[in-house]
Formats: sequence, C-alpha cells, structure tokens
Amino acid sequence: MTRSLRARAATVAGGLAGTGAAVASYALLVEPRWFALRRIEVPVLRPGSLPIRLLHLSDLHLMPDDDRKVAWVSGLTALHPDVVVNTGDTLSNKRSVPTAVAALGNLLELPGAFVFGNNDFVEPVRKSPHRYFVKKGPRIPGVPLPWRDLRAAQAERGWLDLTNRQGTVTVRGQRIAFAGVDDPHTERDDYDQIAGPADTDAVVRIGVLHSPEPRVLDRFAGDGYDLLLAGHTHGGQVRLPIVGALTTNSGLDRSRARGLSRWGASSRLHVSAGIGGNPFLPARFCCRPEATLLTLVPPGDN
Repeated sequence: MTRSLRARAATVAGGLAGTGAAVASYALLVEPRWFALRRIEVPVLRPGSLPIRLLHLSDLHLMPDDDRKVAWVSGLTALHPDVVVNTGDTLSNKRSVPTAVAALGNLLELPGAFVFGNNDFVEPVRKSPHRYFVKKGPRIPGVPLPWRDLRAAQAERGWLDLTNRQGTVTVRGQRIAFAGVDDPHTERDDYDQIAGPADTDAVVRIGVLHSPEPRVLDRFAGDGYDLLLAGHTHGGQVRLPIVGALTTNSGLDRSRARGLSRWGASSRLHVSAGIGGNPFLPARFCCRPEATLLTLVPPGDN
C-alpha cells in the first residue's frame, strides 16, 4: 500500500472511530435523559362516555440520586390526568423507595393503579447485552429490593394494587374496571385469580401487566378487556431506522415493542417504552424515555 493510500485509510478509520464515539456518547449521555411525553387518543370507551385522561408510567428504574428524573415525573401532575397507571420496574436500588415517592409526588393524590415488575423484586444486575438476544438461561441472582415498602407507599394513598387482583376506580361518575397480574417475566403471574368475563357495567375494562407476554395478553383479550397496558420492553431501548426495535426481552414481537396496537379481535395494547433502564445498560438510541397520556374516548370520537 502506498503512503497516500495508508494515509487515506487512516483518515477514514479515524472518521469512523470518531462517528462511533459520538453515537456512543449520544446513546449513553444524551438520549437517556431526553424525556418525552407522548399523547395518544384511544377509542375504547362505551358510547356516550366522557373522555378519560390516563397517564401511563412504566420502568422508572429509579436510583437514589435520580434528581432529574424525579423532577420530570413529578412535573407530570400539571397534565391533570384523571387516573394514573404504573406498570412496574419502579425501583433499581434498595434505597429507591423514598425516591419513588418523591417522583410520584402529587400524582399519588389522584386515582391510580399499579403492578410490579421483575426489578421491583430484585436489583438489576450487570450482564452482557447479548443475553437479550439468546434463549433464557439461568437467572442471575440480584439483591432483594423493598417491594413491600413500594406497595405500601402506593396503596396507602389509595392506588389499586393489581397483583393478581381486580378493582374499580370512578372518574366523574364513570366506572373503570381494572384487573392485573404479577410479573409475567419472572412467572409470578396467576391469571386464574382474576379469570372470567370483564365487568360489563364499566365504561372501559383495563388489563394491567408488566411484561407483555402473549400468553397473558391472550387471556385478557379473551375475557373482554378493552385496553391492555404493559411496559418492560423499554421500546427495544436501541432502535434502528427501518429495522425498529432489536429486541423486546419478552415473547412480544418486535413490531409492538412500544406504542399502541391491536390485540385480538377487540382489544388495544399499549406498551410504554418506559422512563428508565437497567443502570448498568443505560443506552438508548432512537427510543427516548417516555411517559404517555392516553385520552380514552368512545369509538367515532377520535
């Protein structure tokens, strides 16, 4: 190779290395802190019902020093939602419960409901990203987390604990029926405890779970739930143009890694891309951390 060709090759290699470093810096330092609010209208209410504003939170993965995230989440109170649903993975550290209470802030004064995710029970662990692309192996044990304290912090403020349970919330005289399961990712779910036709007197029937496993989604849909809310996928966390999400870390197909889609004949599924992530794998690319304000309306109103 001539000296000029070697110099040209070195220049190209240097440029590629520089581009790679810039992308990595963006994915690690910028996008994970660039929070987004998504607004979606969902036609799932019984005809003649008043719109309901539902704030869907998921995967906060809070650490004790997450001041920026705490400020952003607590500021969502300004949206004046009618009801809040938290689909789990709120914690990431054994000292994160006070941080979670600060983040939820005045949202806890509103009607709400919650389930737990796998990282509410045990701390996230350091692991190779390749594990998200291979079949499940033995679980890496993590440090137990104070999920009971998290449950008390939400339930004592009136939020429904939907851990394999059902419940109702009334908003402006309109009855919302909820049912939820414990974390399907770690197979804590027990759908049989809530099985049966959804409440026909409610203006909307909502199924809540952390990991959107098709085996559980199918049962909710089969029982007539209108809207299914989940998280866990982080929207793929790293997405590529055209390709989309590279993984969902679940049995869900990649095309549904985030956002609204249909499930079965008459159910709608909303998967949140979440607000945080495993602190050992914080990168996001083309997948900003998010909360979603879902405006539920009757069919024909959207």
